[in-house]
Amino acid sequence: MNTNKPFHKILIANRGEIAVRIMRSARALGYRTVAVYSVADERAPHVSAADEAVLIGDPQPAESYLRIDRVIEAARLSGADAVHPGYGFLAENPELPRACADAGLVFIGPGADAMAAMGDKAAAKALMMEAGVPCVPGYQGDDQDEQRMAEEAQRIGFPLMIKATAGGGGRGMRLVHDASAFPDALRSARSEAEAAFGNPTVILERAIVNPRHIEIQVLADRLGNVIHLGERDCSVQRRHQKVVEEAPSPAVDSDLRAAMGEAAVRAARAIGYEGAGTLEFLLDGNGEFYFMEMNTRLQVEHPVTEFITGLDLVELQLRIAAGEPLPLEQDAVCFDGHAIEVRLCAEDVDQGFMPQSGVMARWQAPVGVRVDHALHSGVTIPPYYDSMIAKVISHGRDRDEARRKLIMALEDMVALGVVTNQRFLALCLAHPTFAGGQATTAFVDNHQDELLAADEATEQRLDAVGAVLLFATHQRHADAVTLTHRLPVLVRFERRGSLRMVELVDHGRDSYTVTVDEQAYAIRLLEHRPDVVRFSLDGLVQRAEIHRDGDALHFQYHGIPVHLSDRTYAAATRDDEAGGDGKIRASMTGRVVHVQVQVGDVVTAGQPVLTLEAMKMEHVHVAPVAGKVVALNAGVGDQVIASHLVAEIELAEQAV
Repeated sequence: MNTNKPFHKILIANRGEIAVRIMRSARALGYRTVAVYSVADERAPHVSAADEAVLIGDPQPAESYLRIDRVIEAARLSGADAVHPGYGFLAENPELPRACADAGLVFIGPGADAMAAMGDKAAAKALMMEAGVPCVPGYQGDDQDEQRMAEEAQRIGFPLMIKATAGGGGRGMRLVHDASAFPDALRSARSEAEAAFGNPTVILERAIVNPRHIEIQVLADRLGNVIHLGERDCSVQRRHQKVVEEAPSPAVDSDLRAAMGEAAVRAARAIGYEGAGTLEFLLDGNGEFYFMEMNTRLQVEHPVTEFITGLDLVELQLRIAAGEPLPLEQDAVCFDGHAIEVRLCAEDVDQGFMPQSGVMARWQAPVGVRVDHALHSGVTIPPYYDSMIAKVISHGRDRDEARRKLIMALEDMVALGVVTNQRFLALCLAHPTFAGGQATTAFVDNHQDELLAADEATEQRLDAVGAVLLFATHQRHADAVTLTHRLPVLVRFERRGSLRMVELVDHGRDSYTVTVDEQAYAIRLLEHRPDVVRFSLDGLVQRAEIHRDGDALHFQYHGIPVHLSDRTYAAATRDDEAGGDGKIRASMTGRVVHVQVQVGDVVTAGQPVLTLEAMKMEHVHVAPVAGKVVALNAGVGDQVIASHLVAEIELAEQAV
């Protein structure tokens, strides 16, 4: 437990948007701030936002923010007398508060014992059962023998969840539908848990079918006062990672809120908790709720609670760490309106939510909503960290007003150069199931085909606009004169992974006829600046934000970000069948975490060959053809870039 020790300068042991957000509240209270950064983050916005910054870089940038010794040394070097962990990285590692105590630093968060008690899911579940908090039936024993685990799985019944006892964020978690899939799922969960947390221990729990994911925000001071700030609904998820969060939950009434809040307060008292924390529960269709875990830190989704309560949770964390009592009692907590948050992630939804990295060429935050970010035009999104790059949060008098504001904000946002889930988020918010307040944790899986479906008319208009922008940009760059003869021109480009060919006729004076799949569009450019274009499409005047970078054209039209690769003047080539030549190329920039074969092995098509990890996501690369492995160009621990040739397979019919 922290003592009442004054502090004046705070080191934030984190990066990105959460580091910037903590600095904002800290400076408002008169605290100086210190950033830490890896070699990949030297020019990152969180570094320039701080009063001072210290390099804690590691040869592996992904590991830099996990070095407790360097965090403590950075505090000593900068004269910081307090450490805020943010979330992720070291935020739930009890060794950090212990190291802070040994160094005479104030840790802004719970004590090491409380953190350790909740950091192990098995031990936490036992504590919660003792405290009378409802828990999901399962197995959390020390005996991790595969046979014992299989027997316990049969006793619990299927479907069930395998969960790593350490960490979170969906890592080391698997949903298993039947006994035949259990051995492979157990191995995979343990492997991922070992890689992510250094601990392969897992627990088993009965799967609650189509539940709501509800969490309760708690605050506790060191005088023993504990309150809750209501619930957040975090049910919209993909791969067990949250996508949309809101407060209050459309599924929770005042009686259920009181019951869940009381359970959360009991849990916090049971471990002598201090600071801001979150109790996560599953809520089934009958209104029964079950404890999942406690996050002993600030949550990504804390802004929705701030909006409806009017409280600054980071400010309260700092005041509690300084020894102040909570400024209000439970009866004084009130709720105003509705708030919704979405997580903007650098990922390609069309490619299975594949993490993306690169340069954010154009960034413009929307107005009228809160945007927590550490972005600017030209910033580099590195491949080493979580794919979330910003959070967009709206507040309204009611849920539908908040939802409308957030959809409009996503459509107005400009994020060009790196593929994001911007459009997917807007589609989630607009879906009738979400709009009706009926979304459960199965929402994305149940509606993925609808959410990812391409509307033919919209796709044609995007191709038509893209073709005109490519052609017009070429004309301006080449300082070309308009063709005397209005002959059709074939504009070729890649979009969404496929080659598009669009016929364009230039009528002069920036007027064009564009034909896409036999559908003709009349487009006239009214204004064409380097960053924005105004045009009429079949008489309707519209605009698009644009950015041209070599052969790449990025533009945003009707809230849809579009990324084109110009192939008009490229030599025509015969596209190889994907992987048909036996060459396996890295699907993303990342680190090799598992190599499943050796040179000389005979493999079948679809057999796992190599696993890459980037932005907290693993992607298994499989053999595209049957044959013999003749080359492996990367090993475990190697960092590879997207499209790097990582393995070669000699086709079976070629092998002698």
